[in-house]
Amino acid sequence: MTEYRRVALIGLGLIASSMAHAMRAKGLAGEIVGHARSAETRATAREIGLVDRVCDTAAEAVQGADLVVLAVPVGAMGAIAAEIAPHLAEGATITDVGSVKQAVIEAVAPHLPGHVHFIPGHPLAGTEHSGPRSGFATLFVNRWWLLTPLEATDPAALARLRSFLTGLGANVDEMDVHRHDLVLAVVSHTPHLIAYTMVGVADHLRRVTHEEVIKYSASGFRDFTRIAASDPTMWRDVFLTNREATLDILGRFTEELFMLQRAIRMGDGDMLFDYFTRTREIRRGIIEAGQDTAAPDFGRGAPVPEKKA
Repeated sequence: MTEYRRVALIGLGLIASSMAHAMRAKGLAGEIVGHARSAETRATAREIGLVDRVCDTAAEAVQGADLVVLAVPVGAMGAIAAEIAPHLAEGATITDVGSVKQAVIEAVAPHLPGHVHFIPGHPLAGTEHSGPRSGFATLFVNRWWLLTPLEATDPAALARLRSFLTGLGANVDEMDVHRHDLVLAVVSHTPHLIAYTMVGVADHLRRVTHEEVIKYSASGFRDFTRIAASDPTMWRDVFLTNREATLDILGRFTEELFMLQRAIRMGDGDMLFDYFTRTREIRRGIIEAGQDTAAPDFGRGAPVPEKKA
């Protein structure tokens, strides 16, 4: 069932390209239009036939679209919103895929005309890959897509967007803006910062050679590097725009780390065992909720998208 007559994807990275593949697979859009700032990305999108039409400007891409998806780094949202605002169709729904919501709302909402529906969103799905070739249709299957509707959000527009996202395979939930940013600081933002830090530590620790780090990384370090391979522009913007919540959780992490340091220094095995037992239950809960697998590779073998000739 076609949910939207024309969908405009602004930004053509992993999330947008996966949306394009899923929309085609499920028949959710009559036409898919795309735009990327980089000429090279636009050329690649045209080469692989990612969307029905690639536009050289965001303003051109959104014309006539009844759904516009802002899939660009958080720091670029405001400028994009200002560019497309005069060209948005009456009644169009505007959403985004940024992992910070308060900063996106502050950047985007002031530019949008009153005749459109702005419904901020965030898919909790991804891989370490980026670019228009990285997407695949099943990325969102059984993954959460959080929406943070504004107070005046039109119920019909919200219901239509929810139906569309469900069609992509996602589990859709709604959340308060501030709650979203705090929850994501716990489950995503701070873990990424820790991963970047651990990889940086390995790079600077000269007592462990670069060759040893690479050769023996089929352990916990491997998964740190997977996380730390994420797009640097996106994560720079995330930390700068969700700094309050991230610093709060990072402070709590530091307190826990000091507690573990003391237990190790004092040889307190009982404390360590009890702590690791409690945290192990969280991992089991994630598996039971269907958000990962118990496979030895932690389900990281994401399917490689087929490249069109």
